[in-house]
Amino acid sequence: MSFGFMGKILRVDLPRGTILEEELREDVTRQYIGGVGIATRYLYDEVPKGADPLGAENLLIFMAGPLAGTASASASRYSAVAKSPLTGIWGHANSGGSFGPALKRSGFDGIIFQGISPTPVYLSIEEGIPELRDATHLWGKNVPQTEALIRQGSDKQFTIASIGPAGENLVRFAAIMNNTHRAAGRCGLGAVMGSKRLKAVACAGKIPLRLANEEAFRRNAN
Repeated sequence: MSFGFMGKILRVDLPRGTILEEELREDVTRQYIGGVGIATRYLYDEVPKGADPLGAENLLIFMAGPLAGTASASASRYSAVAKSPLTGIWGHANSGGSFGPALKRSGFDGIIFQGISPTPVYLSIEEGIPELRDATHLWGKNVPQTEALIRQGSDKQFTIASIGPAGENLVRFAAIMNNTHRAAGRCGLGAVMGSKRLKAVACAGKIPLRLANEEAFRRNAN
């Protein structure tokens, strides 16, 4: 895999409650720019024409680009991509803060969520180990409450992306929030997250990111 990538993504089957780790497609990373380009290629390849944006056939994809997690200026963003419930076509939202770098440092470039969970869940990734956890106690909570409850009783420094009641209730312009107040706010992707009964994604890790020439990169990153 090219430098700047972890080389792995997670595929989360929400109805079955299973998580598979797969290699990030190198042909895609070489043809498409950044997290949004990579995620869009997966979306177009895998979501069938006519799929309901709030139905099981739609995917919700989180993806960080090759500069996320590095010292490069303005490169901390991540992208969320799905078929939009607001427009009925391709939908993309992105956000700053530390969620993009945290996703990379947890060991993965991206996550593909498919299907609909029978009950509310959230995804935890700690040092490369993913786990779906029950989120029944989080359902109905706002974003600050959700982040606080996920962090309770853990010594991990989680960075969290989540939805509040708007996403849960499928408001078609609902945002995905991270770092409490930062929003991936376009295209109603919070509603897609809510339709899948996915309350949050929590990432923690210190897995290093490989650079081809770290000294030269740091010298020129800013």
